Order: sequence, then C-alpha cells, then structure tokens
Amino acid sequence: MEFSVKSGSPEKQRISCVAVGVFESRKLSHSAQLLDEASDGYIANLIRRGECEGKLGQTLLLHNVPNTLCDRVLLIGCGREKNFDTGPFQKTNNIVAKFLDERGATEVFSCLTELNVKNRDIAWKVNQAVQATEDALYTFDQLKSKKESARRPLRKVIFSVPSRRELPDGEQAVRHGMAIASGITLAKDLANLPGNICTPSYLAEQAKALGKTYRDLKVNVLEESDMEALKMGSLLSVARGSRQPAKLITLEYNGAADNQKPIIFVGKGVTFDSGGISLKPGAGMDEMKFDMCGAASVIGIMSTCAELQLPINVVGIIPATENLPDGLATKPGDIVTSMSGTTIEILNTDAEGRLILCDALTYAAKYDPHVVIDIATLTGACIIALGNHPSGLLGNHNPLINELLNAGKISGDRCWELPLWDDYQQQLDSNFADIANIGGKEAGTITAACFLSRFTKKYHWAHLDIAGTAWRSGKEKGATGRPVPLLAQYLLNHIADQKL
Repeated sequence: MEFSVKSGSPEKQRISCVAVGVFESRKLSHSAQLLDEASDGYIANLIRRGECEGKLGQTLLLHNVPNTLCDRVLLIGCGREKNFDTGPFQKTNNIVAKFLDERGATEVFSCLTELNVKNRDIAWKVNQAVQATEDALYTFDQLKSKKESARRPLRKVIFSVPSRRELPDGEQAVRHGMAIASGITLAKDLANLPGNICTPSYLAEQAKALGKTYRDLKVNVLEESDMEALKMGSLLSVARGSRQPAKLITLEYNGAADNQKPIIFVGKGVTFDSGGISLKPGAGMDEMKFDMCGAASVIGIMSTCAELQLPINVVGIIPATENLPDGLATKPGDIVTSMSGTTIEILNTDAEGRLILCDALTYAAKYDPHVVIDIATLTGACIIALGNHPSGLLGNHNPLINELLNAGKISGDRCWELPLWDDYQQQLDSNFADIANIGGKEAGTITAACFLSRFTKKYHWAHLDIAGTAWRSGKEKGATGRPVPLLAQYLLNHIADQKL
C-alpha cells in the first residue's frame, strides 16, 4: 500500500475516489461542503432525500458528481459530531478502506483527516488513518491453497492536510504510521500461524531473520542447556511436557548511547497451551495458539523501533515454550525452583505463563533497565473483569502506570489499571514452598500480577494482561496485533519527554 499526504481542494482531485465525512443529522463536513458547492447542491439534494443520514459507518458511493474531476465520491457517516473521537475516527478510516478495496477504486483522496478530533493534531490523524487502513486490508491467507484477492485492490491512499505547511508533519506521520502498522502486521502474522508451524524454534528463527534485516538489532537465543546453567527451573518446568525445545530469545536494539538504560519488553511466548496436566476443555482450545501473542507483540514493537531508527535503547525478552501433557510433564503439587531461588508450588499447570515470565523477569535485571514491561495473555479472569476492550494494567511504579495509560488514550489501544495491593499477596501463600502459582478464584488477574511482582523488586515494572485484547473469536477470529500501538506510542512519548 502506498500512502502520501497532499494539500488541495477535493473537487480538483483527478483520482478514482474522494472520501468525505457526513455527520448526524445530515451535516456535511467541510470537504463535503466544497464538493456540494462545486456540484450546485447535488450532494445536499441527495442528503435531504435521506440517502445518507450520517450514522456512524453508513456509506453512500456517488458516481460522476457534476463539476468534479474524480470518478467517485464516497460519503462516510461519522456519527454525532460531538462524539467523534478516537474510536469513530479509526472506524471510519477502516470502513473507507474496506469499502473501496471491494469496489475497484484503486486510489482515494481521503478528507477524513480534516475532521476535528478533540486534542488531536494532523500528525496524529494521519498516523491513525494509516494504521486503520492497513488493519482494514489485512488478510491471513498464507496457508490457503487458493488465495482470494480483489480484482482491482485499493493500492494508494492520499490523506488531505489543511495547508502546505502541514506537509512535513504529515509525511513524518505517514512514516510513523507505516512502521507501527508493519509491526502490528508482523505480530498478527506470527500469532495467526498454527502451533505446528509457530513453535519456539520458529519464533527464534523469525527473531534472527529480523536481526539480519536491521543492523541495529542484535538477536541471541538461549537453549535449554543455557537455561539450566542459569537455574531457570520455573521456565523449564513448563517445557518438560513438550518435545519442542524451549528458547529464551533476546532482541537488543541500540539506538542511543551505551550508557542509556534500556526499556525492556518481556513477552509471554507459549506457542500452544493445552493447560498441561491441568488440561483445558476441548472447546475453543485451537485458540490457544494465540497464547504467544505477548511474544508476537514484542517482535512487532522491536521491528517498529528498528524501522524508525528510534534514538533509544530497547530490549525484547521472549521466553518461548509449549505447554503440553506428557509423562515428563509437571504435575499439580510439584515444587520447582526459579532463577531467583524462590521455590514455587505448582497447584495448577495451566497457570504456566507466570512460571516462564518470572524467570525472564529475573533475567531482565542483568540489563540494569530503565523500566520493564511484560506483555502476556495471562488470565481468563482479565476478560471477565474488563471484557475485550482494554488490556489489564498493573505495576509497582505509578509514573510508569500513568505513562502507559496516557499512551493507551492517545493510540486508542487502551489499558485499565487494576490494584496491586499487598492485601492480595496472602492468597499466594503455600504450606510447602515459598509461593504458590495460583491464588484461588478471587481476583485472578491481580494475584497473577502479585506473583510476578515477587520477581520485579529490583526495577520499575508494569504488567499488561492482554488475554482479552490480543485476538478476536468467532467469525472474525484472528490476532489483533495489540498492544503494539500502545507500546509504540509509549516509546514515542518517552523520546519526546527526553527532548524537553
């Protein structure tokens, strides 16, 4: 897909299509008004007849609008003007791309970037529009023997900017949007692959391939023997039931001076989770290939960092394994020793994500990090608590929590803070070990984070539970690429704050 920005009147665009917004109730946006004036009220007459009410997502495609140079004009409903914020903006851009891709308009001059979104500038709108367009056109057909594709797909999108002085900001925003969208796509592709292809070894190979693409990205892979030497007994206990060897993958991006402390992302990489001996129900178990979406998002954000050549140091750490039942698999009641020396009573082998993350979080301390953020499809309890809209957020450092909440609001990839009070820690008490790996039915997301917090006392840390946001079920089943947009915005905000 080719993206660009341009300043110009919509009626003068010699192109396949011009897309403009209409608000409820039948209120034309500025560009729609310009087209209407050029066509002597042609569009307003159609609107008055009830052809387009302006409801969010409503579309009306017009051909050969008088006194315009474009082949088509697409009216897109934007809903109530006072409610037009991040969500509706993303949705309208998404719908425009899908609609035109299916109807043979190969190019579009989109005037949606002119629409007012409170507290958001043209750069934000262009960036978000690029991401929404790429999301709309994403398909995963790598494993289909017959691939379906549009006969004349949408291949070029030009975003309108108010004047020529906004062109540099718009061009920079296109670059940012494309790099973030590329990271999202990479995360989606990895997560959508089945478990028989996307194994821990496959993840390691993809990380290495990324390291060959970008010279500022160094990749290292630890084998099980290396992890044994590091005494990562917790991580290795999960891998015991699988014939696929576990891997600990590190990606180091160096875009700043060596003495700048890195931001570290730790991504849960369970490439298939059967629950182990604590076997999951069979219905929907196919979706457990998505249990490595945290790892996929780390690879995605590292790709974005390298593509944008961000002036920052970032490290990605991925503990990767399968969780399967086998004669050697860990049993409920077994006790293992983590890299930190903490002993863990495993009461449920399906609470395996925290078992691999705790060793990775201990390992992260060796980098003397600025902050550590782990990303994991950790608990079904998070879906019960928050649904599928925000990711759960917990941590031990309020400024970091606030930075992530703010990045979520700006990017539209939102998260919501849950309490990490000491009151919950007692639920992890064990009669036989230092700590149990589950804390009972109550507050499952919080006690999972409490478990992780025991291994993060040496640095500032935040935990993102993406169990409800990393993929969709049902007809639209597939990975979302979240929280790559959130993490990218967090990094961009951090860089901007450093410049102040």
